[in-house]
Amino acid sequence: MTQTVKRGESLGAQVAQVLRQRIVRGELSPGARITEEALAEEFSVSRGPIRDALTQLSFEKLVEVQRPRGVYITGLSQDDVDQLYSLRGALEQLALSRAMRVDDDARWAAMAAAVDRMSQAADAGDHAAFVAADLEFHSEIYVLADHPRLQGAWSQYLPTFASLLEVTINHDDDLHESSDDHMKLMDVMRSGTPEEAASVLTAHLDGARDRMLSELADRPA
Repeated sequence: MTQTVKRGESLGAQVAQVLRQRIVRGELSPGARITEEALAEEFSVSRGPIRDALTQLSFEKLVEVQRPRGVYITGLSQDDVDQLYSLRGALEQLALSRAMRVDDDARWAAMAAAVDRMSQAADAGDHAAFVAADLEFHSEIYVLADHPRLQGAWSQYLPTFASLLEVTINHDDDLHESSDDHMKLMDVMRSGTPEEAASVLTAHLDGARDRMLSELADRPA
C-alpha cells in the first residue's frame, strides 16, 4: 500500500514521522530490516527524502544504518525510555527554572490557551487535539525560558516525545486528570516556589515515563 505524503511539507520529515510512529507503536520490531528502495516505493518519493528521514531516525536512535547491508530497526527498550525521560527531565527542569522568572502576564497567555484547549479536548474526548495542546504547553516552557539552545535541544527530541505521547494518551479514557495536572503545573510555575514547581514537574514526567514503560511491558516478547 502506497503511503501518501503532502508535497507542501518536508518529505523527509513526513516519512520520518510515519516510521517513528510505527516504531514507537511496536509495528516495526527491533531487528527488522528496511531498505531505501522499498520505502521510496511505499511513499512514492525519491531516495533523497528517505535518506533524510533515516538520518533523523538514526539520530534519535530508533534505527541503525548499516550501509550497504541496509537499515535495521533499533526500537525502544525500557532503557531507551528511561534515557529519554531522564534527558527530558534535565532539559525541562532548567527551562522551568528560567521560565518562572517571567513576570509579564502576556507572555504566559499561550500556555494558558494550551491549558484551555486541553480542557476542551478532555470534555470532547478528542485525544488528537489533546496531544497537540499538551505538546504546545510543554514547548511554551522552553519559549519562556529565553534560552535558544535549550529550546533547540527540546525541538530535536519533540517528534520522539510526540510519538510517545500519542501511544500513551490512548490508554486514558478520561483526559480530565491529565488536563488538571497541566493546570496545576502552570499555577505552581506562576505562584509557587521553584522547589514546588520542580516537584510537580518531576511527578508529571515520571508518570509519563511509567505509562510508556507499562506499554512496552504489555507488548508480546
